[in-house]
Amino acid sequence: MKGKVYTRTGDAGMTSLVSSNRVSKDDVRVEAYGTVDELNSNIGVLLHSTKLDDHEVIDLLRKAQNKLFNIGAYLANDAADATLYGLTQDDITALEQMMDKMSEVLPPMRGFILPGGTRLSAQADRCRTITRRAERRVVTLNRTAPVNSLVLEYLNRLSDFFFVFARYNNIQNQVEEIYWDKDA
Repeated sequence: MKGKVYTRTGDAGMTSLVSSNRVSKDDVRVEAYGTVDELNSNIGVLLHSTKLDDHEVIDLLRKAQNKLFNIGAYLANDAADATLYGLTQDDITALEQMMDKMSEVLPPMRGFILPGGTRLSAQADRCRTITRRAERRVVTLNRTAPVNSLVLEYLNRLSDFFFVFARYNNIQNQVEEIYWDKDA
């Protein structure tokens, strides 16, 4: 890729969508794909956290990063006939199957669990909350511009995955889960 990264076309707070339409950088569509991008960056941090040596999880997270790029490209396209590439019901099923596998070794929940534990679990919790925010941004966008339902399903399941993964990692590392104490 040759050329300069900077174009100066966004200096006044506007950006271009895939269609070349110019919108404000705080447009609901830009917020949606920008939050998906933020999530993707945080998954990159999660992948480089200490003690992540489960190759099944690494592969699933790398696939998630690619899926999120596909989602971001789809959300950046304001054309009514925009196509969502590379995301299928099988991707949602893969997340569910991994959660089912991890859940087999988890103790029953006794209440709300506070985020944290190991550094890896804390980063997974961060990814979970960013995924939830991305989901909210896509819901907002969907009010004015219909979004393929697989996007919301995938984001919802991905946030569930991060929750289960955080618990799983803590249990595997013999870190006690800390439950919310409403009287603390």
